[in-house]
Formats: sequence, C-alpha cells, structure tokens
Amino acid sequence: MKPDSTTESSPLFSIIVAVYNDWAVLDGCLQALSLQEGHSNFELVLVDDGSATPAPESVLRWRESFPIAFIRQDHAGISHARNKGIQATKGAVLVFVDADCRMFPNCLAALESKLAASPKQTCFQLHLVGDCTNTVGRAEQLRLQALQEHLLLPDGHIRYLNTAGFAILRSKVSEDGHLFNPIAIRGEDTLLLATLMRRGELPVFVPDATVRHAIPLSLLACLRKDVRSAYVERRAYEVIASRGVNIQLTNADRRAIMSSMWKASAQDSIGRFSWLIVTGRQVLRLVISWVYRILH
Repeated sequence: MKPDSTTESSPLFSIIVAVYNDWAVLDGCLQALSLQEGHSNFELVLVDDGSATPAPESVLRWRESFPIAFIRQDHAGISHARNKGIQATKGAVLVFVDADCRMFPNCLAALESKLAASPKQTCFQLHLVGDCTNTVGRAEQLRLQALQEHLLLPDGHIRYLNTAGFAILRSKVSEDGHLFNPIAIRGEDTLLLATLMRRGELPVFVPDATVRHAIPLSLLACLRKDVRSAYVERRAYEVIASRGVNIQLTNADRRAIMSSMWKASAQDSIGRFSWLIVTGRQVLRLVISWVYRILH
C-alpha cells in the first residue's frame, strides 16, 4: 500500500515513533508499515529524541512509500518526544509503537474495523507478541501472552496499556498534545493507564491488530536495562500512588500469571528456560523497587 501524500484530506492514523539511537532497528518497523493491507490511510511522525547521529539514508528513503514528518529535539526522554510528536499529527487516531516493533500486515486494517465497530470507545490496546526466533523473544512472548490473557476483562476492555502498540482518539488528547507526563522517564504507559482508570476508562483490546515486539538486546543487556528501569520508573509509581489509583497486581494475580506462564512454557516453541528468564527478571525488578523504597 502506498498512501497518496498529495491528498488534501487528513489521514485516519498518525503513527508516532520516538527514536533514541534506534536507527538500526527502526528500518524493520518502517518496512512493516509499508506492507499494511487494506486501505488504511496513515502518516508517520518520527521524533528523534537527540540521537547521537541524524536519521540515516536507509530511514529517509521510506518517504517515497508514505508521508513522514521528521522532528528532532534535544534529548528529553520518551514522554517529551511522544508529546512533541502528537503536536505534529494530522490524523484522527494516534497510534504509538516503538522502533523495535513490527506491525503485522493486517494490523491497521483490524484497528480500523474495531474503530468502526466501537464508535463510543476512545482508546485501544493492540495485541502484542514476542519474537520466538531467539531466547529473549521467546521470554517476551511468554510474558506478553500471560499478561494480556490475565488482564483481559469479559467486556473486551483490558487492565493493561503498553505503548509498544497503543491507539487513542486525537479528540481525547489536549490541544497542547500533553498526553504523557514528562516526569515519567520510564513507566509512562503505566502512568497513562492510571490516568485513564481515574477517568473511568480502560483500553479496548484489539486481538486481530497484532504487533511483534522484536527486542534487539541480549539477555545480559535486558537485565541491565531492567535494573535501570526498575529504579527510574518508581517516580511514575509515586505519582500514581499520590492520586489514589491502584494498578498494582495483587499477589494472587502474580501467582495466577506465573502459573499460566509455567503451563505455556511447556510448548516447544517457548520452553521452560523462557519461564526462568521471565521469573528472574521480575524478581530482579521487585528487588530493585524494594531497595528504592528503602533508600527514599
């Protein structure tokens, strides 16, 4: 599909991708966008959050396939970058994905169908899966599958928000584009979920709009990232607690999710080692959070 960049009408979707030294993996994200099926009309808003190098030619060439707005800012964090991207959008629906995400070919078409079938709904969580071709990806698939299954409600809403694949109506975002709280260096999507819950809203789950989260990091690099993330995202959780919103999983929830993952890890495509990875990473994050609370 090649949207006509000369059309006078605004696109239905504005896809916002914040990039910080992610050029190597971004090309796969853009290739997936170029393969979208159906007649979904979209623009891409690409926000460079102060990367060490500007966008390479391998990224710039995608302007021949679909409209791209390039924005560059000094490094200020993902919340700032996404808000900056929102301000440049023209579409009626904002879609957030990460540079290491790959939309399935029918993803936007499925989201468009869900929008038509749910005219009163304002935000949507896309179906996230992992990349089962490597160890980290299999663990991510196990984690995402268990979370989405456990947090899905009978009415089709979900107590989960992950901006690796999330959409919201532009009309529900303030004119200044400040959807994400800049105080959140990490955990910005969890803070947004708390804001929505406070307003009595939850995302609608779109099972047919699938996005693959293809993590490019090694297991060791993931563990390092977990240590940093568990520390810095506490600021987001402090804001959530100050607002009196309870989004934390209960111990019963955690046991149910771990049990579900253990059963799923019996599949040859996943493996028990994936369960050990997910469990170990979760324990590590809990320990770091506990240490943070003691120090502060």
